[in-house]
Amino acid sequence: TRTGIRTESARVRRVSTSLTRRVTFDAAHRYWRADWSDDENRRVFGSWATPKFHGHEYVCDVTVTGELDRATGMLVDLGLLDRILQNEVRDRFDHREINLDVPEFADGELVPTCENLSRFIAACVQRALGRDAWVTAVRVAEDETISATHQPDGDGAHGR
Repeated sequence: TRTGIRTESARVRRVSTSLTRRVTFDAAHRYWRADWSDDENRRVFGSWATPKFHGHEYVCDVTVTGELDRATGMLVDLGLLDRILQNEVRDRFDHREINLDVPEFADGELVPTCENLSRFIAACVQRALGRDAWVTAVRVAEDETISATHQPDGDGAHGR
């Protein structure tokens, strides 16, 4: 300001903390779009478009961010987060054939790539969390050689 006095509101800075929780699940999938021909699927997805499913031991890291509660020292109730990850990730995907057993990935709706899984899981976890914390990253790895990380843009838009 002209007087050289800075108002408190001008100096207030939001401080947030992040917490990452890992959840694992075993699932099978294949890359396939029902609305494409067999030839088109094989051309685009190569060996991952075979009629047989292949499985992975997925590792999913979900990072949430929020304000730290001074009384508990936590940004989110860990029990709540664990229940959400159980419901939204493990119960939905563990020991499933993703293309057949998860409706959003069935019949070529979403191809179960790491990229689509990370985006989908981010949206599901955020919906379940409400405003208790914000999902800021979801990393899904099929194995040690391939993973995808989705970082929601913060405006609730998780899809194209």
